[in-house]
Amino acid sequence: MTAQQLKNSILQMAVQGKLVPQNPDDEPASVLLERIREEKEKLIKEEKIKKEKNLSYIFKGDDKIHYEKVGKNPPVSIEDELPFEIPESWEWVRLKEITCKEIKRGKSPKYSNKGNILVFAQKCNVKSGGINLSLAKLLDENMLSKYPNDEFMEDFDIIVNSTGTGTLGRIGIFRNSDNFLNKKIVPDSHVTIVRTGVNFSSEFLYYCMKYYQPILEEKGEGSTNQKELKPKTIKDLYIPVPPLKEQQRIVGKIEALFPYIEKYEQSETQLTKLNSNFPDKLKKSILQQAVQGKLVPQEPSDEPASVLLERIRAEKQQLIKDKKIKKDKNESVIFKRDNKYYELINGVERCIDGEIPFDIPDSWEWCRWGSIAESIQYGYNSPALDNGAIKMVRISDIQNNQVLWNNVPYCNINKNDIDTYLLKKNDILFARTGGTVGKSYLVKDVPCKAIYAGYLIRTRYSVNLCPKYLKRFMESSLYWIQLKNGTTTTAQPNCNGKTLANMLIPIPPFAEQQRIVGKIEDLLKYCEML
Repeated sequence: MTAQQLKNSILQMAVQGKLVPQNPDDEPASVLLERIREEKEKLIKEEKIKKEKNLSYIFKGDDKIHYEKVGKNPPVSIEDELPFEIPESWEWVRLKEITCKEIKRGKSPKYSNKGNILVFAQKCNVKSGGINLSLAKLLDENMLSKYPNDEFMEDFDIIVNSTGTGTLGRIGIFRNSDNFLNKKIVPDSHVTIVRTGVNFSSEFLYYCMKYYQPILEEKGEGSTNQKELKPKTIKDLYIPVPPLKEQQRIVGKIEALFPYIEKYEQSETQLTKLNSNFPDKLKKSILQQAVQGKLVPQEPSDEPASVLLERIRAEKQQLIKDKKIKKDKNESVIFKRDNKYYELINGVERCIDGEIPFDIPDSWEWCRWGSIAESIQYGYNSPALDNGAIKMVRISDIQNNQVLWNNVPYCNINKNDIDTYLLKKNDILFARTGGTVGKSYLVKDVPCKAIYAGYLIRTRYSVNLCPKYLKRFMESSLYWIQLKNGTTTTAQPNCNGKTLANMLIPIPPFAEQQRIVGKIEDLLKYCEML
């Protein structure tokens, strides 16, 4: 059970007489009700309350069937209307039979900036339980003449929110201890007050009405935004009445149990949070294991990454010679000597051992992204058009690792510039600005001729690398930490191509890159299931 289901279960047991045992020595509820009726007659005689029109009277016939007599009408069987069975010593009543004040809403108040009378609004009956009088406003005391004495709220008054989507039917109980300002309080027109006499436990009635709360929430009348819970609906609720001593035992049992349920609820909340965060944390852990060389075993027969990087460097030199790419002025080579890492740039060597975040297997190598990239190219700036010859992918067109090609607009671009910005399969795009800065996308296919917009950066790299491994690196904590360190935080976070080019990336042998990708994809299926 959830904590709420457990609370509901306890309340259900309480109102059905199953939470505490019955005591044969208790005065039966029938005698209690006679005393309550006498109490009400006295209040009517003293003109403290008005006589209820069509007062109902529920009793058991010789056939053990419950009947109800309303006013001067003949009694009718209500056995089919009663919501559940109750013990022999209990009785059924309508709620209005056991109250010592007419069940009605408060008045529409006129507020003031000063005064000594608080107005209890339905927002004071807070969703999480309890009463919050800091939300109450002050009454214009010129209205005081409209409030008879019984309109002022008293200790253990039960509050029923009577209007409003999301608040209608909510049950609360007011205690004098809630009144930290020590001012008199009147209810506003959006709450209904239920008050019992000394011969009935207000707390038992409160828990009974909490049991009914889901039912009351559905009994609002009127339009969707203007639903109201009419006093008659509340007055006519069937209330199970135990002997007074049993009411007190039930309240004691509930109040003994609820602190445990609150602890249970806290644990449940923590568990829910852990469960909701677990798949994401598991994914991050998988990716971290992957880039550290701990996800799959190394194979001695694999060509080491050092040979792979030499081949990529030779490949880049040929592209430079063929004038297909420009020479990188800050070409980096990272190597290890005497168990320390060094970097060579333009003939200058420096130790970077302190920058290396973790150890990697002997067959792996560290390098900068710029040294494996053929290009890191900013996108094209052009207004979006409804039609044209070439499409232009924007950040907003990439959702859930997919390009929504039907939403991609067209643009105008000089023919001589198309080759510079043309998208190809296995290109990686990443956002350089805004709320999605750093998010990457591996181009899987290009169904039509397309370029990419200015807020994106495209990186293109050697065919000797596994595209999916590079993409998974760009989802790892190592990538995001480096990106954060290279991001300028202004009104819009910004990242540039230099940040990407300078990123350290661990490179496994090509065959291991493929094994890592396969393992990640297998494991992430379980994350999706979670």
